[in-house]
Amino acid sequence: MEPSPLTQQTRPDYFQPKIVQLYQDLFNIRDHVPLSEGFWREFFLLPPDKTHFRRVLEPLTADDILHVQERTQLFFIRAIEEIRSETTPRNQNALENLTAFLGGVLSKKYTNPSSDAIAVLAGLDGVDRRVSDLLNGIDHLARNGNSIQLRGKAIETALALTAGAYQTGLISYLTHRDLFPALMKYVRDCDEPSYCFQPLLLLGLLGNYNKFEFQNPYQNRMEDFVNERTIQSIVRGIAHACALSRDSYIAVHDDAPEGWNLNSALVYVGLRVLAPEAKGKKAPPTEEEAKELFDALPPTEASISLPAYSFVYANKLFASMLASLSHHNSTETPFAVFLSFISYLSHHAYRSQRCLHYTLLNMLTIQILVEDTILVKRLSSDEFKIAVRLCRQRPPHPPWVTAERVPASVILDICTDTISHNLRRRLDVSLYSVTLGIILRLTTHLSRNKIRLVHHWSHIWGTLFSSFRFLTQYSTDLSNIHNIRHEVCTPLCDLIAFCLSTADAFLPNLSDYDDLFYKLIETGSPLLTKFRDAYYPVTSTSKPVPTSTTTTTTTTTISSSQPTPDSAINILISVSTHYHDLLQAQHAASKKAHQSPSAVQKIIKQGYETLNIEASEELGKWDKWREASGIWRGELKRIVRTVVADARKVVGGS
Repeated sequence: MEPSPLTQQTRPDYFQPKIVQLYQDLFNIRDHVPLSEGFWREFFLLPPDKTHFRRVLEPLTADDILHVQERTQLFFIRAIEEIRSETTPRNQNALENLTAFLGGVLSKKYTNPSSDAIAVLAGLDGVDRRVSDLLNGIDHLARNGNSIQLRGKAIETALALTAGAYQTGLISYLTHRDLFPALMKYVRDCDEPSYCFQPLLLLGLLGNYNKFEFQNPYQNRMEDFVNERTIQSIVRGIAHACALSRDSYIAVHDDAPEGWNLNSALVYVGLRVLAPEAKGKKAPPTEEEAKELFDALPPTEASISLPAYSFVYANKLFASMLASLSHHNSTETPFAVFLSFISYLSHHAYRSQRCLHYTLLNMLTIQILVEDTILVKRLSSDEFKIAVRLCRQRPPHPPWVTAERVPASVILDICTDTISHNLRRRLDVSLYSVTLGIILRLTTHLSRNKIRLVHHWSHIWGTLFSSFRFLTQYSTDLSNIHNIRHEVCTPLCDLIAFCLSTADAFLPNLSDYDDLFYKLIETGSPLLTKFRDAYYPVTSTSKPVPTSTTTTTTTTTISSSQPTPDSAINILISVSTHYHDLLQAQHAASKKAHQSPSAVQKIIKQGYETLNIEASEELGKWDKWREASGIWRGELKRIVRTVVADARKVVGGS
């Protein structure tokens, strides 16, 4: 380093803003630099540098922070005073510095999280007054700040406090101080949907805090909220975050089918450098690079799933608005973007627990929508068609559809894709339970209302029976998974048995119905029997009750009047056996070793005349989902912890 020609002092390798030196002096745990009044004036007048502030805090341990708690408390007090002073730019600078401070110190691993966090911020004697003063200042600025940017900074500080203190007693101050009106006023006043992300994420966290243990006031607020203009802003804010998350997957691999031309032909044969349109484009990542990029997704914007779920669960007006709001400054409707995001998310759910949590949360949101008797009619109506881009990044691909279609058809594709791409020996029972439940709810609605939905049903049948084969092939590993019989195997059997008995009421043509029987015959009773033996073993206390079958020369009666757990699988075995006998008779008559597909189709049609499926009334029944049920409480709490971790990243915490 050369000396300065003016002062002859050694110059640093790079320029360091004065505020960085103040950060270092504030948290110097070795040499306590005196903090004069001039220090604080300069500290809050200088433009903040949150990146360097975090770097100063990062190497400090929880014990180091507790060691300098006098300084952290003093900083907290002075920052609150500046925030409430309404002096620009000091109040905005104080908000930014406090956001970085909260993100840094509250992310440390304290021995006693609640008491240590209180000691770091204000001390036991002053915590009530200091935190209340902070929240009053945040509430005032979020409502009445002189710019949308200043109001946003106040909300960001509240988000940093909420995410950092979520597992401590400090969060109770936010549940007692109602920030809901301030957040909704800010959302209503925002011109850009991107500004809505942080207030909605904050509301989602506050609304889900200990809601199973006490009556959460934010949950009550969401239930009673009816301001349509603000709800529209919320829906568009959610759609914007969903679009960003969806586009992050497309940036790794653009899965839109490309027409066959010179450019695509050269790329296909490995001559990308000669392709005129590809010269300026970045080469796609290798398989290993793509895997690494996909594993890091979804981005933190996916945390918008929590407020979306919370509003849909609590507020029917919001759910209706989400499903029906028209596009605004965009070619896609908010609901189309929402479904497209879920498609990409569920396609990659198996990659990480974090991705799985977000997928599960969004599938629960869809389930709530299709359980609503009014909304499901809209989702099944030709009057509300939408065009949705579905994920096609790994085979098997869903059929490529560019035209607008009924939302129920899109949802069925998402469910089918979720089942296809997440089959593994460590099967996630919750995800498959919800996915099968959505299909059952849609098909029961279609059947009861005699709605003949135009859809590629053959794709669904193939996926369901592929699941049968997978579950049977790996039954040794899968049968030991907790609750798989009740949550996956029985719903799968019930769904197929229900479709066998009622699908003629909602399928658009007979060929789709024939194809369902064809795939059942193709699966075969030996495999179905093996499935039953693996997941419904005979014990001294529980025996499978076979369907009563009476066979004559003209009629085969298949009855499952008893609501036993395996009655549906016995229906499938009986139907398969019935057609197997017909095929055997045809083999004997024609003396052919194999029957052509057309001959099998003919036998299927003939078999209808001698087949009578008397299904149990339990088939097609489902219970309305309640998040307070014991099995889901733990799952939802784990999902919220995932969102809290992402919220800390949003505000810069670790």
